[in-house]
Amino acid sequence: MKKKKKTKEIFLIEGGNPLRGVIILGGAKNAGFKLMIASLLLQAESTLLNITPIGDVQTVKEIITALGGKVTKHGARNYLIDPTNIHSHKIPDRFGERSRASLLFAGPLLARFKEAIIPFPGGDRIGSRDLDRHFDGLRAFGVDIQIKGNLIYLSTKKLKGTHYRLKKPSHTATETLLMAAVLAQGKTILENTALEPEVDDMITFLNKAGAAIKRKPNRTIEINGVKKLKPVIHKVIPDRNQVVTYAIAAVLTKGDIIIEDANKNHLKTFLEKFDEAGGGYQMGEYGIRFFYKQPIKATHVATAPHPGFMTDWQPLWTTFMTQAEGESTLIETIYDNRFQYVPILSGAGANILPFDLNPQNPDEVYNFNVKENKKYNKQGIKIKGKTFLKPIAIDISDVRFGATLLLVALIANGKSELREIHHIVRGYYDIDKNLILLGAKIKRIRRPIPA
Repeated sequence: MKKKKKTKEIFLIEGGNPLRGVIILGGAKNAGFKLMIASLLLQAESTLLNITPIGDVQTVKEIITALGGKVTKHGARNYLIDPTNIHSHKIPDRFGERSRASLLFAGPLLARFKEAIIPFPGGDRIGSRDLDRHFDGLRAFGVDIQIKGNLIYLSTKKLKGTHYRLKKPSHTATETLLMAAVLAQGKTILENTALEPEVDDMITFLNKAGAAIKRKPNRTIEINGVKKLKPVIHKVIPDRNQVVTYAIAAVLTKGDIIIEDANKNHLKTFLEKFDEAGGGYQMGEYGIRFFYKQPIKATHVATAPHPGFMTDWQPLWTTFMTQAEGESTLIETIYDNRFQYVPILSGAGANILPFDLNPQNPDEVYNFNVKENKKYNKQGIKIKGKTFLKPIAIDISDVRFGATLLLVALIANGKSELREIHHIVRGYYDIDKNLILLGAKIKRIRRPIPA
């Protein structure tokens, strides 16, 4: 019997076609799979609506199943999460490299078993992800943490409420500590927390289930621990990163699209910069319309924790600015290594020059741990436009990098080839089908992998 040849999926894209039509948003990539994990804090089966079935969702489903829980998919985007029969506190080693989600299981597993064994989280290689923010916060709840090889061993006699201040606002660390706090004994006050809409979506979900969580001024969250949480039905917020991607694609291709359910309150900083750059948009009860109205203008952007300009948007914005008249600057303050895409864009014809910021007080400027990253890459780039971008043939290495190169392929005159596309579809479910409906020329093919 002949062995089947291994294949990989590839996008073949012919650029130069304006995008026109309507996009219906799925649930936020950075909310859905985390709410699946938070569902393990509840006593019985809960229902999550509008979850986009990306790779992280599948991985979390497999982890929950391996722990003894049950995940049932109903329709395209709805999931039932039943934690009733969870019997294990150990996440199998194989899930560590597949996802950055593993440490988020700490709160639910510690609440159930008083111990957890978790493999080091993987995910996109976009710079340092400071796990100390998670570890220090969990220790404040009375958790002992031991690291042996590639495994994290956590244990506690009892989760106790605490008063803890995050060194830097961290999206996932805030969520990790929220899940540790809701069933902890007593009151918890978390300071310098993340303000992202996805964090607030988790707070809304947990409060529906009976948690007592309140947002306070100055990035403070107050949690009064409760004894149990009841099952709920919850709809995940729409994905703001997808809005930004499609909006920029619409203007770059001189198109006109409507994005249903786009939430203007989650996009305030982006819309301000989009307007400054000359992008057209119109808001309505249906969502937001984005369209080309005039030549793109150069801008100056610095990433920042929400409500600032999101780090996930900066690779997309850089591609946007390659088509602007004049010189733009972009400064990255969240991660220390997120300009990996620049050489690829330069190879496609972009004129991009990295530069050093040399701030007097770098720890006040950067959100990553400066002391442990003394040799961090240049954190600023200058983009000179307008430049003619050529077709590309490249392997993708992470989700936003992939979306960036997809933009290049959509506007370049000629045929581009994107490989390792699982990185794109991990964050953008059915993106090729959506773009085809808008008028893009994309083929998803399978090609044999050389032996």
